[in-house]
Amino acid sequence: MEEETISLRELFAVLRKRLSMIVIITVLATVASGVVSYSFLKPVYQASTQILVSQAAAGSLASIAGMSFDNDAKYIETYNVILKSPYILDQVIEELDLDTSAQGLNSHINVTQEGDSQVVSIAVQNENPAKAVTIANEIAKVFQREISALMRIDNIHILTPAEMPENPTPIKPQPVLNMAIALVVGLMASVGIAFLLEYLDNTIKNEQDIEKLLGLPVLGAVNTIELENQKSTANKSSIMNNKGGAKVEV
Repeated sequence: MEEETISLRELFAVLRKRLSMIVIITVLATVASGVVSYSFLKPVYQASTQILVSQAAAGSLASIAGMSFDNDAKYIETYNVILKSPYILDQVIEELDLDTSAQGLNSHINVTQEGDSQVVSIAVQNENPAKAVTIANEIAKVFQREISALMRIDNIHILTPAEMPENPTPIKPQPVLNMAIALVVGLMASVGIAFLLEYLDNTIKNEQDIEKLLGLPVLGAVNTIELENQKSTANKSSIMNNKGGAKVEV
């Protein structure tokens, strides 16, 4: 129990000793994160559209593919793959004249199923909010058009097209969140550096360090005695040499 108390005291002693360094590193990390988030990272906007897959489509897909689906999620996963495939995205890029590849566009698209429903959401991220809306709606239109020829079904409906809000808000970066993360990371890193410096410091500073190093008790210690320089003052006299006229001060 005593060893644990001593160890805990030593930990707090190290933190107190390196407190200024910990504060400086933490503040610098937080400020740097804020500067980068506000000044260097470009805002990214997101637009989403929803399509509805009817039950009739599910039956058609199961009969064509020769598969039996246990629930709606299985065939909707097939649509999700098709939505992000080069077959659809290449046509979107060509029709909108986008300066990107299918793989590049794919990295900015997220297709999800709304719970256990038959509604599929298509979310597109872009630095231009209007462009994100256009791409999301175009993906839905191309998919609705091509899925009929691809799988001989026509029960895909655009439920909610993407729209341009009056005041678009970027989804990232999130400066406050980034600064909070930087604060935690900076604090952890600075504390780790403080303990590392203390571990690497093998200099002897007090009698406790001697006891730990030699394993012997300290019987006594000699304090440092500061000697004050005493300046003697003497009366100055002038001795005049009658012949040379020289003046000497003592």
